[in-house]
Formats: sequence, structure tokens, C-alpha cells
Amino acid sequence: MKQKTHTGKEVDRGSFIKTIRRIWRYLSEYKVFLTWVLLMVVMSSALGLLGPFMIGRTIDTYLATATTDGLALVLVGLAAVYFFHSISLWLQNYWMIGIAQETVFTIRTQLFTKLHKLPIQFFDKRQSGELMSRITNDIENVSTTLNSSVIQVFSSLLTLVGTLVVMLWLSPLLTLVTMTIVPIMFLGMKWITTRTGRLYKEQQKNLGELNGFIEESISGQKIIKSFSQEPKVIAEFLEKSEKVKKAGYWAQVYAGFIPKLMNMLNNLSFTFVAAAGGIFALNGMVSIGTIVIFTEYARQFTRPLNDLSNQFNTLLSAVAGAERVFDIIDDREEAENEIDAIDITDLKGKVEFRDVNFAYDRGEDIVQNISFQATPGEKVALVGPTGAGKSTIINLITRFYEPNSGVILFDNQDSQIITRASLRKQMAFVLQDSFLFQGTIRENIRYGRLDASDQEVEEAAIAANAYSFIKRMPQGFDTELKQDGSGVSQGQKQLLSIARAILANPSILILDEATSSIDTITELKIQEALELLMEGRTSFIIAHRLNTIQQADQILVVEDGGIIEKGPHHELMKRKGFYYDLYQNQIKTKVAKAL
Repeated sequence: MKQKTHTGKEVDRGSFIKTIRRIWRYLSEYKVFLTWVLLMVVMSSALGLLGPFMIGRTIDTYLATATTDGLALVLVGLAAVYFFHSISLWLQNYWMIGIAQETVFTIRTQLFTKLHKLPIQFFDKRQSGELMSRITNDIENVSTTLNSSVIQVFSSLLTLVGTLVVMLWLSPLLTLVTMTIVPIMFLGMKWITTRTGRLYKEQQKNLGELNGFIEESISGQKIIKSFSQEPKVIAEFLEKSEKVKKAGYWAQVYAGFIPKLMNMLNNLSFTFVAAAGGIFALNGMVSIGTIVIFTEYARQFTRPLNDLSNQFNTLLSAVAGAERVFDIIDDREEAENEIDAIDITDLKGKVEFRDVNFAYDRGEDIVQNISFQATPGEKVALVGPTGAGKSTIINLITRFYEPNSGVILFDNQDSQIITRASLRKQMAFVLQDSFLFQGTIRENIRYGRLDASDQEVEEAAIAANAYSFIKRMPQGFDTELKQDGSGVSQGQKQLLSIARAILANPSILILDEATSSIDTITELKIQEALELLMEGRTSFIIAHRLNTIQQADQILVVEDGGIIEKGPHHELMKRKGFYYDLYQNQIKTKVAKAL
């Protein structure tokens, strides 16, 4: 069921209730503690009702008899009521905080685990900052609400029902007077909450987009400063920040109406009860003590309504965040392995594509009718214009993407009957933008094979020509690298990536222009390390500089998603086709730059 707001947009009530039920399923895992919390809520609500009742009855008793006999005992009893009322409030909050934190821990763990089960396409379409916002801001929003709102809702409902029952028992007429403000209260709440729900959802969405933009801007600071685009970036930030501010402003403005409305109605109710009670008392219809009880209960009746309305707004904000979290948890995971899929441990490195086609989201094919064969130990280079489909072919080899049609074979076995994890363990990557994790140099190299010994890590570093610069670092292999490997040069990052790949001892190697943007001396070291790494392994090389792949056993020329030429360098040059033109253009460009 959907209801339109004043802007014409719709709030999906079904989705709201579904999300609430789902959060409750997490909470219900802690039934024992929840039972104790509910008992404390019942106890605090009952004691909260008992206090004013005792005060009213005490007034009637001692005013009527003009005596103080037994008054001290009543006061002690009243003090005990409020003492245990405070203890029950503290206990229910203490236990509920533990339940809330355990629940949020479970949700956060599920979300983070799910992120590692999602296909690469999921991350291709989303900003990392926006995803981080869901893990941090949205989940923290849920945490804050669970810590306070759940108890408040139960307590308010119990207090509301209990107060109404006692008021009806004492005086139905005064109860009717008190209830005159309830319809106005509900109409006001309905008008406000239909607006705040949409605004809180919009605020969370805009906040996620802003976090994504901030993360992108910080990561791209060198480019921003290089092109003097600071004013443009700041202007974009202000635009996105303005959206967050605007949604948050109006959400808080509408939400702020609630306590003001409730206070006004509360005072109005108090006035009605006092006026009507005075008239009834003069006519002998109620006692003075009953009027005292009712004036307190009139406040106590509107207070839970006020609390419920405030908590409902908080709940709307939390549900908006929870929906964004559950959207990811419910997203389609990377396809399961086939039931009869097998693990491979001794891949020789033969790779074959047979009429492979692939399209994103079943749209227009990105690659069409790709067919080739790479024998074990062969160097296969992929060349072609940007966007031709080279990276897509690599992603199909690694099974980051699955073909829409055709077959990919490894050692003559269909890739579909090989488990992804075991296949990827037979591969290693050295990419153009090497990624290093926060941690020691030793830990970053060992990422290629976690069970490797320190000696094997150092041998891999020697083979990758990285040993000499590592030993010059302050703590050698135990030097701590910052996030994304800041603290070492781009060339040193590449050498560490090669050491990681050597340690992995793969059967299939993926190289994505691993020597681009590197100085000449470092490039020679990297080329030497790569030659050692490629020896005896099937290697796929995405090449932009054609002079680096002249020794490749096979060159696949890719254009518009298809292989238009294939063969070794000398054969392709003899044909004087697309590859020949690419090569000649690069030579002419290089000569022109030299002049």
C-alpha cells in the first residue's frame, strides 16, 4: 500500500512494515534478554502509574481526616516506588543496549561478508564512498534507534494503555474530557510523519552520494590539483551538500513540530481537566485527590503519545538506513558453482575460448564470437583501442564475468565445472595500478600465499628485483605501509606486486600494462622480473605500448568487441592490417616526441 505525500511522491508502507519485521527477526535472536527487558518495561510503567495514584489517594485520606497518622509510612512507600521505578529504567536500558549492539554487530558482519560475495559488476556500478556510507552511517543510524526507540515504544504503549484504564476506572467523565485532544493529536502526527518519512529517506540517499563524492575527491587529489579544478570540485561538493542540508533541514523542521504540538495539546488537556475537575468537585462528583491524579495522568497520557511520535520519526530515519543496508544484503551474489563443480590444483595453463559472447545486464554484446586458444606457457597479448573489449576478455578468463553464450575451457575442461576459488588460486595479477594494503611489506607480499614462510617471501622479493629497495626501508620487510601503499613509489609498488605474484606461483598470469608510467631504470627491473615471472606460465598481457609485446607468442587484436587479427608480431606486420597501422602510428608518435 502506498500513500502520496504533499509533493506527490509516494511512501511505501508495505516496505516500511517489511523492514520493521526484518529488524525484529534480528532482535528475536535474544529472546531471553528481551523477556527481561519487557518485564522491566512493565515494572517501570506500573510503578510510574502507581506513584501519582498514591499521591492522590494520600491527599484525599489526610485532607479528609486532618491527621498525619501513618503519613510517614506512605511517604516511605512512595519513595520506594520511585526508587524501584528508576532501577527498572536503568536495567531495561542496560540490557537493551547489549541487545542492540549485538544486533548491529550481526547486521554489519552480514553486510561486510555479503560485499565479498557480490560479483565485480556490482562494484563497477557503485562508488566505494557510497558503499562505505551504508556500512557506517546507515548501520549507525539503526544502532542509535535500537538503543533507545525499542524500549521507548514498548514503554509508551504500556503507559498509554495503563493510564487510560486507570482513568476510566476513576472517572469516565474526566477521561472523556482528557480524550478530546486525541483526534487533533493524531491528525497532526499523520500530517507530519507523511512528510518526514520521505525526507529521511532522501537524506540518507543524498548523504551516501555525498560520501561517495568526498571519497572520490580525496582519492583524486593529484588530478584535481594538476588541472586546477578545485573550484569545480568545491562547487559540486556544495551542490551535493546543499541537497543533504535541505532534506535534513525540512525533516528536522517537520519533526520539530511534534514536541511543540504535543506540548500545546498537553497544556490544553491540563486546562480542560482542571476546569472540568473543579466544576465536578464543586458538585461533589469527584474528590480533590482524583483531580490531582487526573491532572498528572493527563500529562502522563500525552507524554507517551509525544514520545511515540518522536520515536516514530527516529524510526523512519533508521528504516531508511536499514532499507539501504538490506538492499545490498539481498542483492544477487556471484553465481554459485555448479553442483558437480570440481576443485583444480594442478592447472597446466591451457585456455580456450569458443564463440564467446558477453553483454552487461543482457544488453548489447560487449564482446562477440571470441575464439582463440592459448597453450601452456604461451604469452598472449591483447591490443586494441580503449573500450575495444580487452579488459572484458580478461574478466571472462578470471570468471569475474560469465559469458552469455559460448564456452571457456581450462585444460580442456569447461570453466563452469571448475570452482571459482580454485581457478583463481591458479592465477596471479600484476595490474597497471598496483594495490597494496595497509600493513607491513612482508604481509603485502605474503598476500599471494598466506602460508608462505618468511624465507619464501624474501626469495620472491629477490626474484622480483625488490629486495634491494626493501632492505633500505627503515624496518626492512617489517616496514609498515599506509593505506593503498603510500610511502613507496609507483615503481616499487609494481615490484612488490610482482613479488606477490611470484610467491603465488600461478599457472596463469594476468598483466595489465605493468610498466606504464615508470622511469626507465625501474622499468628495466620490472621487465626483468616479469620475464622471470612469465617463464613457463600462460600469460595474458594487455598492452598499450606495442614495443613491449613483440616477443609475445600470440597477439590478439581486438576492436569493437571482436578479434579482427591474431598471430605473432612479425606475421601481423607482414599483413599490413589494423595492427600494422597501430604500430606505425606509435612509432611516428614516438619519433615526433623525440624531435
